[in-house]
Amino acid sequence: MPQHNITEAVQQLAKRSEQGVCAYIYDLPSLSQHASMMVDALPPNCQLFYAAKANPKAEVLQSLAPIVDGFEAASGGELSWLKEQLPEQDLIFGGPGKLDSEIELAIHYGIELLHVESLYEIRRVQSIAERLGSKVNILLRMNIPIGNIGTTKLAMGGKATPFGIDSAQLPDALSLLKNCPNIILKGFHFHLMSHQLCRHKHLRLMSLYFATFKRWQAEYALTVEQLNVGGGIGINYQNPAEVFEWRAFCDELETLITLNKMQNTQIRFECGRFVSAGCGYYCMEVIDIKQNHGEYFVVAKGGTHHFRTPAAQNHDHPFEVIKRRTPLLDVPTLKNKKATLVGQLCTPKDILAKSQLLTDIAVGDYLLFGQAGAYAWNISHQNFLMHSKPDMVFLRQR
Repeated sequence: MPQHNITEAVQQLAKRSEQGVCAYIYDLPSLSQHASMMVDALPPNCQLFYAAKANPKAEVLQSLAPIVDGFEAASGGELSWLKEQLPEQDLIFGGPGKLDSEIELAIHYGIELLHVESLYEIRRVQSIAERLGSKVNILLRMNIPIGNIGTTKLAMGGKATPFGIDSAQLPDALSLLKNCPNIILKGFHFHLMSHQLCRHKHLRLMSLYFATFKRWQAEYALTVEQLNVGGGIGINYQNPAEVFEWRAFCDELETLITLNKMQNTQIRFECGRFVSAGCGYYCMEVIDIKQNHGEYFVVAKGGTHHFRTPAAQNHDHPFEVIKRRTPLLDVPTLKNKKATLVGQLCTPKDILAKSQLLTDIAVGDYLLFGQAGAYAWNISHQNFLMHSKPDMVFLRQR
């Protein structure tokens, strides 16, 4: 069941709304508590940066600012937004396909690190930095073989992808950097997979990263001391009670760091989904219940144009039913029947959860979808059909 403060927020929205409830509700104290747990559990030489692409709402960023070590941007737009909202925070900038204007912006802002994705991008960074009379600290993002570790639902490396530099090209990259006086190589960035749910598999990935880093230090006589291991910690949307064991992972990570003699290396995580997903909820008021060709459908205000996560992840999103405080009279109801939960869009793909058993639901009740604090509103096709936007509610001190 949702926490009392979330249920109460839904009921308060219902009092104020004349056109039905459709809202995102963000529990900021819960976000701060979770982020603090993550930072506190990390080994001493590790840092946590927040990947703003997961949820760049100003209120989310400002809640995290006192807790995390910095923020990661993946576009010039994100970089400017982060600089505007968090002018004193450390920023890093990565992602393929950077424009010259974005690289110039990063240099102008004096960001801490630029993650470089190709040999040509090295040359472009040098040219821009030289023109601006600036020095730029970089990490080389590398796409290394993954071996027998096994992959996850979403892979960015370990195979042919647009991300990073093929490890076979590292000698060429290092040779090129010798002729780039405006670039300072600080280390490497590895981020091969996302949606990781198993701490043991992620520890094997960290072991691969550490071994590769140490081998390159020795083989190429490098003095670099920074390693960005990306993010990729997943959320089990099908079973939210099954949570990645972050504390246990960090305890075992510390042992791994000692075994690989990585204590003097600054190891950085840039997590997004795992940081903010749990703080968000998407609420929809039920506006119709109908039967069609032997199947029941619950139609609610909003849909995947607001909350694309179920469609993007191809799953039935977990939800709770919150009963209306004062039930409506003479409206369709459903008890102990399976139904598909849909929104208002003119497409059969507007589905949030299929064939779900509903013990008691009526028009006027509310569907509350959890784990909606990351890759939700910000990845949705918000203007499709020009429906009104959901309310944005930020719960602060309890």
